[in-house]
Amino acid sequence: MIRDVIRYGDARLLAENAEADVAAPEFAALLADMIETCHAAPGIGLAAPQIGVNLRLAIIDLSVGADPNAVLVLVSPEVLEVSGEQKEEEGCLSIPDLSERLIRPARVRVRAADESGRVREIEGTGLLARALSHEIDHINRLLFVHRLKGLKREFAWKKIERSRRKGGW
Repeated sequence: MIRDVIRYGDARLLAENAEADVAAPEFAALLADMIETCHAAPGIGLAAPQIGVNLRLAIIDLSVGADPNAVLVLVSPEVLEVSGEQKEEEGCLSIPDLSERLIRPARVRVRAADESGRVREIEGTGLLARALSHEIDHINRLLFVHRLKGLKREFAWKKIERSRRKGGW
């Protein structure tokens, strides 16, 4: 089932997130909903808080649905190591119509459980490193606009407020 992606301003985006339980009866349905919602958006990643579910759970699919085997499930992910820098355009499904160039690590190593509860390490570079950083930020109650600096940050907040006032939210 495709769920609504909540937008900036909804308190659930920045609320505490509980540990996800892969053995919970509703886990499989939630995961399927997240994948379907992400592909419908379309996006390359989605964290559970973005659909109003405050769990430490995210998915990443760089194929945007083209390859069913490409979906990475991240249950209770934690960043182990980062290195380097990349500065690329980034956006967010919870902040539509806004993207900015943002510095992220060029390489990220993460530990997370998969959908069966098996803990593994994932190392990503380039777009995967960016997506891992972005989705784990969501789980840790950060949005990409919180990482902007100076005038870019000011511009982003003003654009968000204008959209909210115009009813585009």
